[in-house]
Amino acid sequence: MIEMDRMPVFVKIDEYDNVLDLVKTIRKKIDDAKETLLKINDLKNEEDHQLEMWQSALGEIEKKVDFIDHSLNEPEQF
Repeated sequence: MIEMDRMPVFVKIDEYDNVLDLVKTIRKKIDDAKETLLKINDLKNEEDHQLEMWQSALGEIEKKVDFIDHSLNEPEQF
């Protein structure tokens, strides 16, 4: 039995250039999509970094508020 992936593909000569142009266009679209995905990934990484910084800052603020709250609610010890 002949394997389908090893069979030759016949294309009319006048359509050959159209097929090549189509393949070229598809490859360009793939390259554009890869570039877009890289940009999206870079933006996501920057966003993740900013969120980590905000989370850290919020944690520091929370510690300070807890300290102030604790200090105001505890009587001074002499």
